[in-house]
Amino acid sequence: MPILALLRKLLKTLNSEGTPGQIAAGIAIGAVMGLTPINNLHNLVLFGIALITRVSLPGVFLGWAIFIPVGFALDPLFHGLGEKLLLGTPALTPLWEKWYNTPFMALTNFNNTIVLGSFLGWLTLSLPVFFLARVGVDRYRQHLYERVVNMKFVKAVKASKLFKFYRLLKPDLD
Repeated sequence: MPILALLRKLLKTLNSEGTPGQIAAGIAIGAVMGLTPINNLHNLVLFGIALITRVSLPGVFLGWAIFIPVGFALDPLFHGLGEKLLLGTPALTPLWEKWYNTPFMALTNFNNTIVLGSFLGWLTLSLPVFFLARVGVDRYRQHLYERVVNMKFVKAVKASKLFKFYRLLKPDLD
């Protein structure tokens, strides 16, 4: 059932009243939470921004779910990038020391090679992720929505007694 629930949430997000830009911004913010280790200050700040703005929260969770495995797969690359910046660039050593000794900046965990590398990787990927997600949502709504709604499988599921019973329990399924 969790896979069906995730698929339902995905379709509900794509068909929601939110604009493609709101959904894409949510996916881009979710990407940072998926690419970087979760217990960092920048994730908390970005999630707070998502809560107080009109960004799609289901888009945030969708982006997070999509980018968690990507983040794990890219960890060796992020480690190499962070190591190069933290240890392999002597000119940046005073900056890292100052940040580490500043109470607020120490909470960012940028002294960790994977955190620093994955955050810089997200900064590099954030705009492409946003624009690709926006185009993807637009294309889905223009070309695929009708096909999905009219699929025999979807019609069969919606016509089943089990779905009708489930709809009584969760009336927000449309």
